[in-house]
Amino acid sequence: MLSPFFINEQQLTLVRFPIAQVNRSLQAWDSADEYLLNHIKDHELITKNARVVIFNDAFGALTTHFCSEESNQENITVYCVNDSTISQQGIAYNLEQNQLSNAKVTPLTCLDPLPKSIDVILFKIPKSKSLLIEQLIKIKNNVPKNTVFIAADRAKEIHSSTLKLFEKYLGTTKTSLAVKKARLVFCQLDQKQTHISPFPTVWSLPNKIPNKIPNKTLKCDFSISNHANVYAREKLDIGARYFIENLPNVAENSKVIDLGCGNGVIGLTVLAQQPSVQLLFVDESHMAISSAELNINNNLPDLAPQCQFLLNDCLTHVDSNSVDLILCNPPFHQHTATTDHIAWQMFKDSYRVLKKGGELRIIGNRQLAYHIKLKRLFGNEKLIASNDKFVTQSAIK
Repeated sequence: MLSPFFINEQQLTLVRFPIAQVNRSLQAWDSADEYLLNHIKDHELITKNARVVIFNDAFGALTTHFCSEESNQENITVYCVNDSTISQQGIAYNLEQNQLSNAKVTPLTCLDPLPKSIDVILFKIPKSKSLLIEQLIKIKNNVPKNTVFIAADRAKEIHSSTLKLFEKYLGTTKTSLAVKKARLVFCQLDQKQTHISPFPTVWSLPNKIPNKIPNKTLKCDFSISNHANVYAREKLDIGARYFIENLPNVAENSKVIDLGCGNGVIGLTVLAQQPSVQLLFVDESHMAISSAELNINNNLPDLAPQCQFLLNDCLTHVDSNSVDLILCNPPFHQHTATTDHIAWQMFKDSYRVLKKGGELRIIGNRQLAYHIKLKRLFGNEKLIASNDKFVTQSAIK
């Protein structure tokens, strides 16, 4: 929904992205955004020529504020760091929606180097502990000690273990009182110990994944690389393992999409089993796409020319009626919100992109009841396999 955001005597109209999502009840800003901006104004922390780096601004509440005339920050420079291309699109959309120029804003991914000169860091704490650690190490190793650092989140998400990470990687850490169930974290960058990032992590995928179908056994050992914000950073997760056990027999020369690819292990498995396929890896995370590309180039370099890697909001820019098979493990979270709109969009996009007779094969937690959506869209649905936790299902166009 359109979320009126009143802050510092100004009103912004913000929307969660993508704008076509089914659940429109979720707003595009939270009380932590409000608390952070009020604190900055009350303490006059940002000068007119300040260079500000904003981390993990989900839909642009912080970024749009600094681009508005009412912020009185005419010459401010804003660097906006996000792993999510959907967040980047949401920020751009909300700037346009509020008729604000993006001239002050430089978007950066979490893999890009930080600017050399920074005055203030505004840090929305990410849900992923690994991404938090990666970003804190990057900040400490690249940012001047006198930089103002303020983090923000819902109070219930800031645990003693969270604060210990700020202490460990940045330095002296204090917290604010809670306001509207939000809290701020203040850090001095005085930690003397230097930390080396453990990311990307690398783990081995054995050449035999236990299953009951002999021809689904992997034919070679894989070395799997995972950037910080990619799921399954240390080993093959049980969902991916179960999905691999129940992949279809892929026909020669098929066009296949690994949708929401993460580290690309599903597409990698398909490519190892059927080397003639054309594979498209799709994800909205910069770190996921980078991980998937690393894993193809490191493990099956001769087949890399048959692979494409697309940073995308589901299958928005993929041609209709162009693909034989789509493999997907839909997420059911967007940032901290539980939602099924991503799965719904993935299924709708898959129906459009598949050729007639093409298959969408998915895996999901049992309680998500994806079979209802598949039957509604495709007119059919088949249970492939199930256990106490997961269900693998198929739908044919």
